[in-house]
Amino acid sequence: MAASFDNLLYDLDAASGILTITLNRPSKLNALNAATIEEIDSAMQLALDDRQVRGILLTGSGEKAFVAGADIAELAALTSGQAQRAAERGQEVFCKIEDSTKPVLAAINGFALGGGCELAMACHMRVAADNARFGQPEVNLGLLPGYGGTQRLPQLIGKGKAIELLLTADMIKADEALRLGLVNHVVPLAELMDFCRQLMTRILSKAPLASGMVLECVNAHYAKGLNGYEAEAKAFGRAFATEDFKEGTGAFLEKRPAAFKGK
Repeated sequence: MAASFDNLLYDLDAASGILTITLNRPSKLNALNAATIEEIDSAMQLALDDRQVRGILLTGSGEKAFVAGADIAELAALTSGQAQRAAERGQEVFCKIEDSTKPVLAAINGFALGGGCELAMACHMRVAADNARFGQPEVNLGLLPGYGGTQRLPQLIGKGKAIELLLTADMIKADEALRLGLVNHVVPLAELMDFCRQLMTRILSKAPLASGMVLECVNAHYAKGLNGYEAEAKAFGRAFATEDFKEGTGAFLEKRPAAFKGK
């Protein structure tokens, strides 16, 4: 499916089913503004609705920044009420990424600060180039994260260290992000996209419906009002009714590679 945006590049490799969404505001280090948030929402909806899209890579243009933060000039003009609505909208869009049953992998090619760090954390997995830098510097501006940073950072690295980073506004390097569990892998910048495509290809070789259920169940652990164990048991039962289950078990017993169709 062809798609055109002002602030994003939308590139689907039909052969692999891997969609690459690139934040494309290089003169602003890919900083998030309201228009870009809306385009991320539209691109994600297109991806979720398109059966050709099986996995999503999210990255930034250039070699300096994934997303260097929010557009401060735009933020500075907001009233208190407008700021709350902007935060709620950003949270809604980032939750669409987190709740996707198609895997979303952030390829972090430089600075991931403020809203950029929050965007990366909304993805299911994160791979960082060795030049990547992470931080939530909002308290330097008299602000706090508004797109879910106070919620997702503790989930990923633990409460105490998350509070330290949120309150000091310290920026950490890629190797420290790996040690803390904020990212899954660190690779040289020149190898970042190839590594991410290879990782996504491995993921997409597995049963797609089961993979989507895994994402649902992991998210259920963190969702208010949901019992993750109950969600897992129900999904386990649903998996048995799929053609993918029949294919996967049949292939195992017949000692051949499985050919999953997502049914």
